Amino acid sequence: MKPNLLIPFSIGHFANDLVPIGMYLIIPAFGTAMGLTPAEIGLLFMIHYLGSSLAYFPAGLLADHVANRGILLALTFFWVGVGYFLASFMEGFWAFAILIAVAGMGDAAWHPIATGVLAQIHKARRAYALGVHAIGGHLSEVIALPVVGLLLAWWDWRVAIQILVIPTLLMGVVFLFIAPKVPRHVNSRPTRADFSEIWKVWATKAGVRVIVLFTLYNMALYAIITMMPLYLKDHHAFGWQDTSIAMAVMMLFGAMGQPWMGKISDQIGRKPISVMGNAIAAVAALVAYLSTSIEVTLISLGVALIVGVAIRAVLLAAAVDHAGNREGTSLGLAFAFMDGFAASAALLAGMVGEIHLAYAFLLASGFSVLATVLALSMPWRRAVTVASEPAAS
Repeated sequence: MKPNLLIPFSIGHFANDLVPIGMYLIIPAFGTAMGLTPAEIGLLFMIHYLGSSLAYFPAGLLADHVANRGILLALTFFWVGVGYFLASFMEGFWAFAILIAVAGMGDAAWHPIATGVLAQIHKARRAYALGVHAIGGHLSEVIALPVVGLLLAWWDWRVAIQILVIPTLLMGVVFLFIAPKVPRHVNSRPTRADFSEIWKVWATKAGVRVIVLFTLYNMALYAIITMMPLYLKDHHAFGWQDTSIAMAVMMLFGAMGQPWMGKISDQIGRKPISVMGNAIAAVAALVAYLSTSIEVTLISLGVALIVGVAIRAVLLAAAVDHAGNREGTSLGLAFAFMDGFAASAALLAGMVGEIHLAYAFLLASGFSVLATVLALSMPWRRAVTVASEPAAS
C-alpha cells in the first residue's frame, strides 16, 4: 500500500519555505537599511536564487539514486534554519549575500526530492500531486509575508529572520519521525550512462523548448516579485505591512488554483493551460505598467501573480511527462533552470528599475509573451494515465 505523504510533504514544504519566502520583503528591507540601489537589491535577489539553483540538480540525482530519501528531506530543515540564522548577524553586502545563497540551497534540495517522491507515487495524477505539495509552499507566502511585514514594522530584518527560522527547525525534528515512511528504493550510483541519457532527453528540440519555457515563465514572476515591494513603497507610500498583505492575498489565490489547474491539465493536457496562463499574465503585467491608479495596479499585478503561481505545477508536470521515469532528476533540472537562469530577471528588473520601477512590470510582460509563444509550440497531448492510483490524498 502506498503511503499517504501528500499532507506531510505539503506541511514540510510550508516550513522549509518560510524564510526563503520572507526574503521577498527581507531583502528589500536589508537594502533600504543599507542604502542600496534597486539594481543592487536585484543583485541580492539574483545571488539568492542562484545559490538555490546550484542544489536543485544534485538533489534531483540523489532523489533517483539514494535509498533513504526521508533522512535527506529531514536534513534540509536544519540546513535552512541554521544558514539563515547565521545570515541574520551579517553586516556587509557580500557576507549576507553568500550566507543567504548557501541557506537557500537547503530549501532548494527539498523540492526535487519531495516532488520526485510524489511524482513516483502518483503517476496518473502528477500535476494534481505537485499542486497539493505546492499549496504548502504558497501557504508559507500567505503566512510569512504578513508576519515579516509586522516584524519589520516593529523591529528589523534581523529579528524577522530569527523568528521565522523557529518553525523550520521544529519541523526538522518532527520530520525525523516521518522520514522512515518515505518509500525507499535501491541505492545506486549515478553513472556516465545516466548523464548521457539525461543529455539525450533534454538536448532535443522539445527538451530545449520546455527548459526555455520554464525559464521565461519564472523570469516574469521574478521581475514582478522582486520590484513590487519597492514600487509600492516608493510610488504609492505603502508600508511593509501593507505590501506584505497585498502580496500574501495574491499568492493565496494562486496557491488555491494550483491543484485545480493541475487536475484539469491531467485531463486535457499541459498545452492549453500553459498558453492561457502565460498569455493572461502578459496582459496583466502590461496593464500594471501602464496604470497610474493604485487600484488598477494592484488588481493587474494580482492577476499576473495569481495566474503565474497557479500554472506552476502544470509546467513541472510537463517536465516529468517529457523525461519519463526519472522524476527526481527531471524536476531537479526544471527547478535549476527556473531559479538559475531565471535569476537574471531579478538583476534586469533592478536595472530597469533604476529608470522607473514600473519598467519591471513591462519587462515581466515581455517574458510572459515569449513564454506564451513557446507554449503554443508544445505538443497537444494528454498525460499518460496509470490504473493503480490512490483515490484519496
